[in-house]
Amino acid sequence: MTGWKATIVAAVAALLPVHVWAAQGVVIAQTVTSNGKPTTSEVQVTQQRMRADIDSPNGRQTVIFDGPKQLLYVINTARKSYVEMTKADEDQLGAQMSGMMAQAAKMLESMPPAQRAQMEAMMKGRGVSMGGPAAKPEYRKGGTQKVGKWTCDVYEMRTEGQRTGEVCTVSPQALGFTPADFAVTGQMAEFMRGLSPQSADNLFQIGKPEEQGFSGVPVRRVSTVLGREVTTEITGTRRQDVPDSMFVVPTDFTKQALGALGPRGRGRGRGAEPSEH
Repeated sequence: MTGWKATIVAAVAALLPVHVWAAQGVVIAQTVTSNGKPTTSEVQVTQQRMRADIDSPNGRQTVIFDGPKQLLYVINTARKSYVEMTKADEDQLGAQMSGMMAQAAKMLESMPPAQRAQMEAMMKGRGVSMGGPAAKPEYRKGGTQKVGKWTCDVYEMRTEGQRTGEVCTVSPQALGFTPADFAVTGQMAEFMRGLSPQSADNLFQIGKPEEQGFSGVPVRRVSTVLGREVTTEITGTRRQDVPDSMFVVPTDFTKQALGALGPRGRGRGRGAEPSEH
């Protein structure tokens, strides 16, 4: 499930022309680079829903979050199938992952130092430390950089004394954003926090400096996810009305069991159920 997590974290924003500020949606284009491989995506955000269309070498995948229904859909366009996740599903998966991490932590004591270090790095990459939740990162302001058309302030991210990434930010006023534009990302962060706290924290939100650790909103974010450095960078954005139909699974797509997201289930169609949409 790591692919769609990384994509959801792409809900960030860029400069908007003043004459279209009245539109009821934000459309964001961005590039996510992991392990040297870029993936492009387009994110459509309204106050209650969010959709990300991801184009990668493996084909197009779509992620939809419905705030009022508290549902997450992962759609495979090529196979005309989808998986639906409720908050209860997310909580169950999060509990299973926490149990696995706890078992792995117990195994560390008997491992050789090199193997132990590798396991610790993997667990921290999943947002879990040996003593429970990962330590909250701290941000140190540095100079400025140019990201696309924006000059942004750089903040180095450090966790437990080690550099773990950076963000480059601009003021939300400069982008024409208000907190209401991204209210749904706060809902989504809470939805997925039990499964992936790190991804939840990386979701774009207009937060208070004392809470998020830096001022402004990121136009570029560099972080480590599952042991890999991931760079998320805005390439463009616009405001436009986004119809409700963009957040509905096509009626001819087949619903699959949640296990179809995993490596063994992907593409096999196990647990297929008739579409409920």
